[in-house]
Amino acid sequence: MNHIKNYAYTHTPLQFDFQQTIERFFVEELPLYTFTGTGNFLILKVKKTDMSTWKLITVLAKATGLEERDIGYAGLKDKNATTIQYISLPKRHEKELNKNLTTEKIEILERTYNKAPIKIGHLKGNRFSIILHDIDSKDAKFFNTTAKKMQKDGIPNYYGYQRFGEDSRSYLQGKEIAHSGKRLKGSKEKLLVSAYQSHLYNRWLGSRVKLSTVIAENNIVEAAKKLQYPEELVKVLAKQPQFFKLFLGDVIMPYPYGKLNYVKDMYQSAQTFEQKKISPTGLLCGATVERAKSDAYYLEEPFDDTELSALKGDRRFAWIWPKKVETAYDENTKKLTVEFYLPKGSYATTFLEEIGKFSLKEK
Repeated sequence: MNHIKNYAYTHTPLQFDFQQTIERFFVEELPLYTFTGTGNFLILKVKKTDMSTWKLITVLAKATGLEERDIGYAGLKDKNATTIQYISLPKRHEKELNKNLTTEKIEILERTYNKAPIKIGHLKGNRFSIILHDIDSKDAKFFNTTAKKMQKDGIPNYYGYQRFGEDSRSYLQGKEIAHSGKRLKGSKEKLLVSAYQSHLYNRWLGSRVKLSTVIAENNIVEAAKKLQYPEELVKVLAKQPQFFKLFLGDVIMPYPYGKLNYVKDMYQSAQTFEQKKISPTGLLCGATVERAKSDAYYLEEPFDDTELSALKGDRRFAWIWPKKVETAYDENTKKLTVEFYLPKGSYATTFLEEIGKFSLKEK
């Protein structure tokens, strides 16, 4: 039941070898704000290899005698990578930490203090450095031009395959749990239900990318026929300067953060969108989240599940702009190192898949 992803760009697929390993995948968290330097919380800048964030927290809890819930983190980082992230814990446990933390897999790079603990989402974004193998020089050059173009025009903000478990089907369990109406037990159930939310969101995003592609690649009469839309509407959509078309009632947000608003004037919103000042958002369905209105509501509704009430729900940027994109190619080893920055919650693999046009998940 794995849906083939709809890509927004139309170039020929590229060939390269991607593997997410500690030698080839590096990610560093950028904190949301500068820490105060004083306060009751110890802030650790931690470098970890071959260890998930969950495991890191378990190890820190063991070393300090704290409960896992007393250890703060901003985002989950993968096991198969070398990652730098920030962790907070009550300062009074620093002595135990110094005495008992002995694993090779964790290196404390910096320490400071802060008045408040770190909470989920307390990060601006992540900086990635990824080494791709077996890429010829022509493709490496094309990779660079394409990545730079995406920095300018943006990419669809799909959830990466990592979100859906080893077999890509964890969302089915999540759907079952969500429909049982029971309260969620523990982080495992919450993760499964949010995989189901993400699955619905990805399908909605794919449908909007496809619709935008139809408008980009056809004349107005043809596009109207294919979409079964009135020609007048297609004319208005086609006039929008950006690829991802906005509809009346779309939920938009100032980019990279801000308060929700709705598209009331399609052309005016489209211009602000093209200037990277706003971005449309997709629904992560739940009990209290704002839904789209008007035309956009009808595009969103097939991917909404009103029975999912165990989570509050949220909106997620549908379109993002990678930043600080750089590549370096080694002709002898046929390796390409690509560096870039993405806002929080966005997946490096999604960016690479949009360039390569194939799924990076190992079969």
